[in-house]
Amino acid sequence: MFIIGNFLYAIASVIKIVLQIYAVLIIVRAIISWVNPDPFNPVVQFLYRSTEPVLSMVRRYLPGRGFGIDISPIIVILVIIFLQEFLVNTLFQIADKLK
Repeated sequence: MFIIGNFLYAIASVIKIVLQIYAVLIIVRAIISWVNPDPFNPVVQFLYRSTEPVLSMVRRYLPGRGFGIDISPIIVILVIIFLQEFLVNTLFQIADKLK
């Protein structure tokens, strides 16, 4: 059973790192949106391509789009925090019990 425990521990570690990287991408995109970024800059294009699918999905369900404030990055970061605290910690605890 320790093999399954180690496997779950590795999966939880990878998920945790991926969620942290994605949260940083969301924060950087939000900060960049405060200025007038060059849309042809490869870094800006990467940030928009990597975060827009999730942000647009959240925006679809948000009321009040005409207020000028986009709160979808905040909601996505809250979901990431929830996933880190619930999913990743649960996987770590299951892995510990299987070792």
